[in-house]
Amino acid sequence: MKISTKGRYAVRLMIDLAEHNHGEYVPLMDIAKRQEISEKYLESIVSVLSKTGLLISLRGKGGGYKLARKPEDYTVGSILRLTEGSLAPVSCLEGETNECGRSSHCQTLSMWEGLNKLINDYFDGITIADLVCQGNYRDDYII
Repeated sequence: MKISTKGRYAVRLMIDLAEHNHGEYVPLMDIAKRQEISEKYLESIVSVLSKTGLLISLRGKGGGYKLARKPEDYTVGSILRLTEGSLAPVSCLEGETNECGRSSHCQTLSMWEGLNKLINDYFDGITIADLVCQGNYRDDYII
């Protein structure tokens, strides 16, 4: 599993919005400058996050983006699943049910399921508020 640029930038965007959460909308141009990310690329990310209700957007003068909820209500896992589609380490675990014809006798399935659980539990255990409060990364997240 490799987290794409889109997923990494989405997390950075959410942290930036949490850090600059003063009740007003934050212009995308400001976020792009602070994060050193193309405004055009950020537009594609905020589109996904806005459509799914994670962000509130306002067009025009005084417009921009702000969080729809408190920073502690967003997990890194939920953001990454929106931008990445799945965090599953193998394709047979990407859907709700395992459609693999070998799943009933697969000798490695439980290993992959264990890794999948670790990945999801790990990212679901980190909130945007944690990342804002702790700077970049907390040592106690290391497994």
